[in-house]
This record gives sequence, C-alpha cells and structure tokens, in this order.
Amino acid sequence: MIKKNPALFGLLVALGAFALSFGVYFQFLAKKDVYLVDNPTPETYYFKINAGPQKILSSGQYVEVDLKKGSNRIEVFDSEKKLMYDSMFTVNGVRGLVNITHSDYYIHRQYYGYDLKKDSLLSTLGHTMIDGKKYFGGAKKMDKLYTDEFYFNINEDYDKVVKNIDKVESRVKIFRKQDFLLYYKQYYKF
Repeated sequence: MIKKNPALFGLLVALGAFALSFGVYFQFLAKKDVYLVDNPTPETYYFKINAGPQKILSSGQYVEVDLKKGSNRIEVFDSEKKLMYDSMFTVNGVRGLVNITHSDYYIHRQYYGYDLKKDSLLSTLGHTMIDGKKYFGGAKKMDKLYTDEFYFNINEDYDKVVKNIDKVESRVKIFRKQDFLLYYKQYYKF
C-alpha cells in the first residue's frame, strides 16, 4: 500500500493547473501571427508567391499565406490570368499584409488607459484627409505592396479588455478604407 504524500499531491495539482492554464491561453487567448493577401476591390485576381502554386483571390476576400523573413517574390495576374506585375518585397515582422491591388489602407493607433481624454488626444495627433474630409487621430494612409507596420491585421479587432489601466497604452491596426471610415464613425461618434 502506497502512503499518501500531501506535498507530492500538491505539486501534481499545481502542475496540472499550470498545464491547463497554458492550454487555455494557447487555444483561446494567444494572438496568431499571420500574413494575409487582401483584395478589397470588386475584381478577381490570381497570384503566386515565391514560385509556389497559383492562388485565386475573389472580390472582398483575404487569404493567409506563408512568407519567409527577408525577400519574397509575388506575381499578380488579372481575372484572365494575364500577368499584371512581378515584384519583390521584404518581410521583417511576424505578421503582414500584401496589398496586391495597391488599394488604400489606413494604419491607425488606438489608445487605451484610465482617464484618457479622447477628443484632446485626437486633435494633437494631426489629421488625415480621406475623400476631401478631415479625420483626426493621425491615421496613416498605405497603398504600397506590403506592410508589417501594425499589430492587428484587417481580420482582427482591437482589444476589448484593457490589461493595464494605470497608464496610457496603444495598439496599431490596419484597416481597409471603408472599414476605417465605419470604425471611425462608430468609435469616435462626432
């Protein structure tokens, strides 16, 4: 008969709780780092990355792709599969967006914190002109082939929960143009 050892039992319970917490974190809470190719236009495009298989990207769709750090090559074809361009881009970050249509995207910094004065903060960050209208908050227009200058991709939302309310923190998100205009109207309510 084995004698009960409370210290060993406590250690096993603690290790089980530790493993369970890591499992919950990686299953539900961890942010997945991905690279996306996006098409916000009404057209259909085909593309190949790094001489891989040809992929289709329909209107309004995005697709996850595997990119390597450093130089990557993309070939983009129109809906008749005629080559539009063949280009190189450099990947530095762990997430990114490939803009095969060179459409307008907006990179916006959202601030979090206790007693944050949203209106005065927006006016000090400058403004961006979109379709002849001023948008405060310093959103940066991006229409180049590739960017990784953000934290949240087009398929992700800003954090709903602020982790540290003692200080002002910020996160950067990239938006399609229409999504940014909708977000701005709903969030800032001017």
